[in-house]
Amino acid sequence: MGPSLRIPARVTHCRVVERQLIGSSGWYGVRCVFRWTGRGTYEERITLWRAASADGAIALAEAEAAGYAEDTGVEYTGLAQCYEAVDVPGPGAEVFSLLRDSPLEPDAYLDRYFDDGGERQLPV
Repeated sequence: MGPSLRIPARVTHCRVVERQLIGSSGWYGVRCVFRWTGRGTYEERITLWRAASADGAIALAEAEAAGYAEDTGVEYTGLAQCYEAVDVPGPGAEVFSLLRDSPLEPDAYLDRYFDDGGERQLPV
């Protein structure tokens, strides 16, 4: 078994409700959030897991998150969001989706949640 995972008490898991699908693929995308200590930087990682349930996928992802945090010196924040994939992974397959209700218009929404200027990304 991997390294033990200590989750701060102030943090809770966000488990997206599993979709009840006939013939589920058994594949789950799990997004975990990490903090790069001393740098003011956060990282979102989406990993792909084969599991019998969302809880099982989250358990696998959190074990991997503990190892990643130990190997890189980052802090796992304790947030794990899970998405049950409809299809078996392959080119073009959706591996993560999150719905969020918001009164914001598209430009304001993107600026608030995805493009606030603090991202470390290359121009496309």
